[in-house]
Amino acid sequence: MNREARARDDSDALCGRSEDYRDYQDVALPMTALLRNQPAGAYNAPHTHRHGQLLYATHGVMRVATDDGLWFLPPRRALWIPAGVVHDQLMLGAVSMRSIYIQADLAARYGERCRVLEVSTLLRELILILASQPIEYELEGRNAHVVALILSELESARTLPLQIPWPADRRLLLICNAILEAPGHARTIEYWADKVGASSRTLIRLFLKQTGMTFRSWVQQVRLASALDRLDNGEAISVVAKALGYASVSAFSSMFRRVMGDSPSAFMAAR
Repeated sequence: MNREARARDDSDALCGRSEDYRDYQDVALPMTALLRNQPAGAYNAPHTHRHGQLLYATHGVMRVATDDGLWFLPPRRALWIPAGVVHDQLMLGAVSMRSIYIQADLAARYGERCRVLEVSTLLRELILILASQPIEYELEGRNAHVVALILSELESARTLPLQIPWPADRRLLLICNAILEAPGHARTIEYWADKVGASSRTLIRLFLKQTGMTFRSWVQQVRLASALDRLDNGEAISVVAKALGYASVSAFSSMFRRVMGDSPSAFMAAR
């Protein structure tokens, strides 16, 4: 679909439909879909829901933050957010959001922690079908099957290990924000110790205590998230590997395979 047609379809889908999440909180249905288009740079301040939420966008990339971590979500991934979890959203590009709210009693089966889910072609199409219905649709016939299939697909969806745990210590915050801005820069813990005025031993201890990861593992997680975004945008594996500071494509592919279970090419081909 070309850009003009996609924009027209998005506009048609939103016609006459509320983009305020609060209008979806009292809908007496197992689930309902929120449609919202937002420009690059738009920010949704910290908020929470009484429902479980599958935060998903058909186009564009979002950055989502909770007290526990960060997630980057291109169109092939969604974030499961349990009821009551405070989160914000930053649009890194123009975003076409198609989120699903699920009643708390049904949502409980999907866990009490945020996690990234791989969105299959079937799940994507089911979300779009539900999003084409009125907010308070008739729960019978085709719609009843769509709802049941969404619930089933969520149970079998692959969880991707893509959380970036976020620290509280001000020194670590300075380091982590700098790494997020330039994940390809190869800077050691000793370099950062000098920059923030702490010993490398202190930083090593704090990283493990506050993120549950070593400094090296945390940096790898950031690079993996960046790699997936770049690959989703069509960048060549060799370009991604170089941009993220890997000495070779094989070194990058080895890291990717160790974490994701597949080589970058196999992972993308299966999607």
